[in-house]
Amino acid sequence: MMKRHALGITLTILGLTACISTASAYSNKAYEPIARTPDTITVFIDGMNDQGGKLSLKADQIEWYEGKEADAAFAKNEPDSGLTSAPDGYYIVNDDNALKSLEVDPHAVVQMQIYDHDSLYSTTTEWNKSIPLPKLESLFHEADGGQVDVSQYPYHLTLANGKVVQIVQQFIP
Repeated sequence: MMKRHALGITLTILGLTACISTASAYSNKAYEPIARTPDTITVFIDGMNDQGGKLSLKADQIEWYEGKEADAAFAKNEPDSGLTSAPDGYYIVNDDNALKSLEVDPHAVVQMQIYDHDSLYSTTTEWNKSIPLPKLESLFHEADGGQVDVSQYPYHLTLANGKVVQIVQQFIP
């Protein structure tokens, strides 16, 4: 009985520690939306593959809205929801689930907001944290999915000459 009680307390402390560290990360800096440019698209990445020395990713292109644009898109697409604004301040439209393959430049810049750094206690939000491209690829290939499933986040891709040259993970509250 005492062992079960001690285990319960230990698990509660671990859970609270994870929640507190994640919550405190939100207050470190203010969130700033990703600037839209003509050469940027927003996607869900379905996977990454190295084919003969060329890295590619499978992308499902989406429309990403924030703030007042999100509210307008939400009202247009969800008129019977009973809500007056987009929940959590963002809205995603995905009218076409087709995947397309995009080649990734080997020198592409990768910026993440939240991912498994290396341990249970290091899953925090660090705004636009640069990581090497091979690290991103490994995050998509983790067998157990890790603490954070990075495929569940949208990414803003910057394209140049038909290749992805920048990958920025979109923060979702």
